[in-house]
Amino acid sequence: MYGSRKQTKKVRRHSLKVRKGDEVLVVAGNDRGKRGKVLKVFPSEERIIVEGVRFVKRHQRPNQKMPQGGILEREGKIHVSNVKVIDPKSGKPTRIGHKVVEEQDGKTRRVRVAKVSGETLG
Repeated sequence: MYGSRKQTKKVRRHSLKVRKGDEVLVVAGNDRGKRGKVLKVFPSEERIIVEGVRFVKRHQRPNQKMPQGGILEREGKIHVSNVKVIDPKSGKPTRIGHKVVEEQDGKTRRVRVAKVSGETLG
């Protein structure tokens, strides 16, 4: 009975350093050198979808929205280790660190920091 059991991946409990909306540079793979915006993040798979990177073809059955059906091209998932976040200040690829910042009301929060310039990332 091959294929009767659903394969599940181990769920990792740590957060990714890349978030939706970040501008990233692809550093490995067929799309190396391309820049794009992160559209969606899949933390349990450690994968992301980047705008304009790794197009895959999907066969669409006819439905009310698309009566003809057809073959669609859309972005596919890539592993988070194959991208670097772009530093907003210098425009260069950078690693991400974390820093604890104290706010005016006395509370503390953790923010992401670009290693190249020390700039905080939104």
